[in-house]
Amino acid sequence: MTTTTPPIRVLLVDDQPLVRRGLSLILSPDPTVEVVGEAEDGEQAVALARRLRPDVVVMDIRMPVLDGVGATEELSRTLPECKVLALSTFDMDEYVVAALRAGAHGFLPKDVSPEDLGAAIRTVHAGEAVVAPRLLSRLISTYVRAPADVPPPPAAAVTGELTPREVEVWRLMATGLDNTAIARSMDISHSTVKNHITSIFGKLDVRDRAQAVIAAYESGLITARAGTGDRTGAQD
Repeated sequence: MTTTTPPIRVLLVDDQPLVRRGLSLILSPDPTVEVVGEAEDGEQAVALARRLRPDVVVMDIRMPVLDGVGATEELSRTLPECKVLALSTFDMDEYVVAALRAGAHGFLPKDVSPEDLGAAIRTVHAGEAVVAPRLLSRLISTYVRAPADVPPPPAAAVTGELTPREVEVWRLMATGLDNTAIARSMDISHSTVKNHITSIFGKLDVRDRAQAVIAAYESGLITARAGTGDRTGAQD
């Protein structure tokens, strides 16, 4: 006797009906996904999510009434089992970073391919982060800053509980390398990289890769050269 895994229940949130329609059409051929509702602003999204209990909310960032950041924060607080995948055209990158901070499990550009959108929904549903590494590093190096009147803590204060290997994995992660590239750079196995990352998440008290990268910038482990997207390691 075989059992069929139920499809992932998805709520689409965007203030443009054509965008919602397009996303729905993109997802309709995918048997692993079921679109259970649509919302045109963040307030409606929160209300529908509470009623429909979707597994994943595909959330636009810029919307009226309540934007995607505010809606993500509310869902993260009241429906933590509901994963948020943020969408953006990347014309307002700081909103994407704010969404990650608010609890989104990842983000994608609105022109994402059907295959990548479906894969991202499945990844987010599994509890993992969906991150475009190079783009994430550019976003954070440009927009993530500690409060102006509070200097960032030295990296040593944050990395004290991490082993030297874990610090190096964290630094490479923050510069945009994926697990395969980190393994190649450090001449270690892919499974060892995954073990290090799990330990790093626990010691830093972060949920996923996106929040770990944000922490690297805010701790001073990685810094951005003013006016550019270049990154430097604080230990170099």
